[in-house]
Amino acid sequence: MLLKNLRDEIDATLARDPAARSRLEVVLCYPGFQALLFYRLAHWLWQSGWHLCGRFVSHIGRMLTGIEIHPGAKIGRRLFIDHGMGVVIGETAEIGDDCTLYQDVTLGGTSLERGHKRHPTLGNDVIVSAGAQVLGPFRVGDGARIGAQAVVLKEVPDGATMVGIPARPTGRGAPRSGEPTFEPYAVGEENPDPVTRVLNGLLDEVATLRARVSELERGQQPSSDDDGPAAAAEPTRRRAARAQP
Repeated sequence: MLLKNLRDEIDATLARDPAARSRLEVVLCYPGFQALLFYRLAHWLWQSGWHLCGRFVSHIGRMLTGIEIHPGAKIGRRLFIDHGMGVVIGETAEIGDDCTLYQDVTLGGTSLERGHKRHPTLGNDVIVSAGAQVLGPFRVGDGARIGAQAVVLKEVPDGATMVGIPARPTGRGAPRSGEPTFEPYAVGEENPDPVTRVLNGLLDEVATLRARVSELERGQQPSSDDDGPAAAAEPTRRRAARAQP
């Protein structure tokens, strides 16, 4: 079973990262996969009651990969940690199947109370983008997308896309339904980057204002009934007359 899970995680990396060329490359060069190897061993030690040994193995994995996974966390199948540097997964965190975490993601807790759940639970097919912070003992629904640098402090519905500080739904209609699709960095055609969306809105507004200014300038130009060039030249004549001694 353990070997099958590891094979599934390698295949998940190949499926979600076009830069991966072979299974051997994933095993030797992908810190996300290597961190899961250390986690699986540390988690087995933790469940067997060898808490100190589990923490020590987890610490070695953190030093070698830059990814900190507490051995008490519960992680499902086919987790893909891309790049991974700075990822932190807390003791009571739970991660479902087919999830994706990017660099600097934190699944953290906001409580100091021992013996209680303090960290979030991710459903299946969840994508948490770079730098996002998911803090607290709530659930992130199946198929949810967490945007880059978002700070999530409350429960996320199934299929929702969260952006901002604190994170809120993007407001692009109802949560997606049907089979979720993989979207690198939680950005897809129907879910563009929020900063890009704001910039596009500003550019549209500038174009509208420019068109309006052009209309106003055309409305102030002299009509065909005016004196034409002579009328246009009259201000120049007045300035020249004032400049004479």
